[in-house]
Amino acid sequence: MPAVLSIAGSDSGGGAGIQADLKAFARCGVHGMTAITALTAQNTVGVDMIEAVSPEMIVAQIRAVGSDIGVDAVKIGMLGDRATIEAVGHGLDLLGDVPVVLDPVMVSESGADLLAADAREALVAGILPRATVATPNIPEAGVITGLGRKAGQRELARAVVSLGADAVVVTGGHSEGLVDLFFDGDREVEIEGETHPGRSAHGSGCTHSSVLAAMIARGAEPLEAARKARELASAAVGNGLDEIGSGPGPVDVFGLKRQSAP
Repeated sequence: MPAVLSIAGSDSGGGAGIQADLKAFARCGVHGMTAITALTAQNTVGVDMIEAVSPEMIVAQIRAVGSDIGVDAVKIGMLGDRATIEAVGHGLDLLGDVPVVLDPVMVSESGADLLAADAREALVAGILPRATVATPNIPEAGVITGLGRKAGQRELARAVVSLGADAVVVTGGHSEGLVDLFFDGDREVEIEGETHPGRSAHGSGCTHSSVLAAMIARGAEPLEAARKARELASAAVGNGLDEIGSGPGPVDVFGLKRQSAP
């Protein structure tokens, strides 16, 4: 069975971060592992506190799973600060040549900053060039490339690849057509899927990137994996658990509401 490592933060509310990643990995039939980069005290309303995990502990987590279980793909989410980014870079060195899916998490669903402003340059220089696929949304791509909010998806996709990523999916949740754009330096492909305006979407980005990493670990090429990621992430939003909490509820990759109670 393929084993996929999530290097990301923990969401105490269970909607995003490693919690969402592990659910997505299970949904795709791969073994999920984690290297936690930060602890967050959060719920559906907001983030109350963030505490970074020490760089030494981050590297130790990566070393532990890599030396015993092995890693077929890596999904990277919340990194938080420069010290964490440097630790993750060292951890990736220990894993060798494994596919990496980078979800450059910058802001939570509730609007909290999850990446320090002075760490963005380190992310672009140290992690983005390692990415087999990067999955920024439009605002994140605008920050990464320096092109800002006025740039279109096509311009942003080309700019992200020019910074070193092998391929990019600029996700379309912030666009009028809600269309993802895949670009690998050669192919430019629009990826459409079901849309569910107004539904709970907390964890949708984490779910998308985790499915993409899981499918690559299972042998899919990046475009095929990106299509499956859009399919399952869209369905997870459609199944969103609106009744959980008083803010945006978590997405649901398992369709729990359709299942009978035990």
